Amino acid sequence: MHLELVTIIVDEYDAAIEFFVTTLGFDLIEDSPSLTNDGRPKRWVVVRPPGATTGILLAQADGDRQRQSVGNQAAGRVGFFLRVPDFTTSHHRLTAAGVHFVTTPRTEPYGQVAVFLDISGNRWDLLGPPES
Repeated sequence: MHLELVTIIVDEYDAAIEFFVTTLGFDLIEDSPSLTNDGRPKRWVVVRPPGATTGILLAQADGDRQRQSVGNQAAGRVGFFLRVPDFTTSHHRLTAAGVHFVTTPRTEPYGQVAVFLDISGNRWDLLGPPES
């Protein structure tokens, strides 16, 4: 058993793909035409960090209720955690790519951490390995 996908509601597919693939370095696993439950066209867009098994379904907001959730998936808390093997290199690369970090890096028992915002404003932890 494994968790296959989680959903992030986004404003627009192409901008979200650009952020996750080009900026964060995720792989684009699928971008296929699909239909809503009531038959309207949409896309099935899945991105995933290289080597990961769990992906993110990028779902374009459909309607006012979903648009209100864009950037607030976890009600202002950190809702996503991206573990990297080399924190310093990843932090520098993401900063150079324009990713907005809302905290400075710090060391915790579970590793180095800094909070950044995705394209929609959701909070993510960038996590490095714990010190040995």
